[in-house]
Amino acid sequence: MDVKLNTIRLVWVLSLAGEILNNAVSFAVFCVLDFVDFILCFVYKVIDFWIESQWKPCYCSFAKQHIIEGENILVSEECESKTVCLTSTKLQLEDISDTLYSRPSIVAQLSKFIVNDLNKAKKTTVTSTFTIDSTIVEMLRGNVVPRWSDCGCKICNSWTSSSKDTLFVKAEGPKDKAREDVLFIHGLISSSVFWTETLFPNFSTTVKLTYRLLAVDILGFGRSPKPTELLYTLREHVEMIEKSVLEAYQVKSFHIVAHSLGCILALAIAVKQPGSIKSLTLLAPPYFPVPKGEPATQYIMRRIAPRRVWPVMAFGASIACWYEHISRTFCLVICKNHRFWEFITKFITRNRIRTYLLECFCCHTHNSGWHTFHNIICGTAGKLDSYLDTVCNQLKCEVAIFHGGDDKVIPVECSYNVQRRIPRAQVKVVENKDHITIVVGRQMAFAKELEKIWKRSKCD
Repeated sequence: MDVKLNTIRLVWVLSLAGEILNNAVSFAVFCVLDFVDFILCFVYKVIDFWIESQWKPCYCSFAKQHIIEGENILVSEECESKTVCLTSTKLQLEDISDTLYSRPSIVAQLSKFIVNDLNKAKKTTVTSTFTIDSTIVEMLRGNVVPRWSDCGCKICNSWTSSSKDTLFVKAEGPKDKAREDVLFIHGLISSSVFWTETLFPNFSTTVKLTYRLLAVDILGFGRSPKPTELLYTLREHVEMIEKSVLEAYQVKSFHIVAHSLGCILALAIAVKQPGSIKSLTLLAPPYFPVPKGEPATQYIMRRIAPRRVWPVMAFGASIACWYEHISRTFCLVICKNHRFWEFITKFITRNRIRTYLLECFCCHTHNSGWHTFHNIICGTAGKLDSYLDTVCNQLKCEVAIFHGGDDKVIPVECSYNVQRRIPRAQVKVVENKDHITIVVGRQMAFAKELEKIWKRSKCD
């Protein structure tokens, strides 16, 4: 008994020591990263001005400043942000995530303190009231071309050679005689090849003859448009999917299969078209219930990106989420040069492995990835409860949820959180699988599971 008690005490002490060490090392590392990001802000301003003869404003700007970009004016005041979208005929307000502006760091807080003191000394005030006509808006609108730090290859910029202002959609199956339609929505830092290279070849002949499979590259990713002036908000993502898939392919009723961030887009579409959804399959949905009194967007950001060096996935998420300029550097090194990394991978492995996942991870711009993360994952935190309640109460379709037992990006608890909101939802946890291998590596088994779900919807 004493040995068992001593063992428990030892485990508790080691766990506590590990937590203290993790916190201490994390504090030191992220203090350094705060400073590095602060320096990179000025470095990129100089390089941007040198190469492009201009620099775009970044989110290092202080509170009560307005940033004009394209047709959008971003206004940030005390952790509340609005996007003012101006056209010649209408003025539209739209929520954006305050995490774009409010990402507290030691350097940022020190800089803010100094600037506030200077403003008080000058006794200046800033107003967030604008009077701008359509002519000025046209002058301020940015060019829809890649920036110097973005990739200029044909895959990443295939949309620039097309006259259509729509998303890229990979469609397979009968064009005119399809009995069912299925919409596939990928997650963040991914593309439609996540589905087309895994599931599509493994569906049965019956499915291929009767179902029309529609895998979309969401706005800003894969082969879809990546405009530099967009903010990649929920409205923009959903409207482009409706325009490019549902309207273009005349889809009336359909199944949805979505992964990670794509689950949020799937729920938003389901809420807008409750009578059209035949089944809803969600993989690793990022749903964290927000405690009462907590700022929703900030809570979600800290859950997904907790500013810790361990586990490794939390460290990577923290860098991508908290540091605008460090993450831009990552895109410059990896995404801009993805063809080089594909070549290196093929050379090292002697072309023995397929590199489609590199296209998944690399075919996006920093602007699209940065804004999509903050405006979709963080910015929708206050909306997901109502979306799930609508699915529960107004949709009668089957809801199936799959999650990898070893998922370090989105914890398994998120799927059970969804089930608590939608009691009829069925949750399946696949052991020894993570955020990616929930599909990749078990595509044949998952294809069969999807076919069963779609078949059951016919009987309902």
